[in-house]
Amino acid sequence: MATGAIKDRQRLRPRGGWRAAVARLLRRTGAIIALLLLAAGLAMWWAARWTPDRALYPTQGVTIDAGNGDVHWGSVKAAGADFAYIMATDGSAGVDAKFVRNMAAARDAGIQAGAIHRYSLCQLATDQAANFIRHVPRRADALPAVVWLDYDDRCPDRPTRALLLSELATFLAQIEAHMGKRSLIAPGPAFEGDYRVTQGIARTTWLRRDFFEPDYGAHPWAMWQANNHVRISGADGTVGWNALRPQGGT
Repeated sequence: MATGAIKDRQRLRPRGGWRAAVARLLRRTGAIIALLLLAAGLAMWWAARWTPDRALYPTQGVTIDAGNGDVHWGSVKAAGADFAYIMATDGSAGVDAKFVRNMAAARDAGIQAGAIHRYSLCQLATDQAANFIRHVPRRADALPAVVWLDYDDRCPDRPTRALLLSELATFLAQIEAHMGKRSLIAPGPAFEGDYRVTQGIARTTWLRRDFFEPDYGAHPWAMWQANNHVRISGADGTVGWNALRPQGGT
């Protein structure tokens, strides 16, 4: 009787003992991890190359700042950039170290370019406008300037909507008098959700959403940052890739 019970327990025991069972579990876990890493790598590869369909959006461009290093603009043009927006100023004192070089080199490569100002909630509109005017020259061939509106960890201030709209209107009036043309506003989704800038400021809008058309503005967007993870020859790191709404688009 005892011998039969021992044999039954031996049959129920996993083949090879607990060490073999652990080894099989580790092999399966390793295979799953390898598949997940492969899937993540493929997703990153795809994201770094995806741009909107040219048949739907014939005119597309790039966003560049100092983090992209010494940009080779001929390569950027070869990658399909029809235009470029280049980071210029930030708040009341910040200046992108590569702005002047990038603007000149983009024009030399035959790429029409415009300047971006990153608006700060912590500084007066007049001081920010003075910074922009001091560093961004008026040029007839420049694209309209863009006011980038987003939260910044360096700035804890959250003014009322009425105060923000009033200050933003002051800023726009001053830089537009300098540039001789109306600007675009580019609010991020969270910023727009809190301040509804596109309802209060009558300007052409540039909205942002990776891979899918944005739908958070009060009016149809004119420009869409469609992918902020693109890697192209001629620029370090990742760039923003933008699509212009076609004439007659809805």
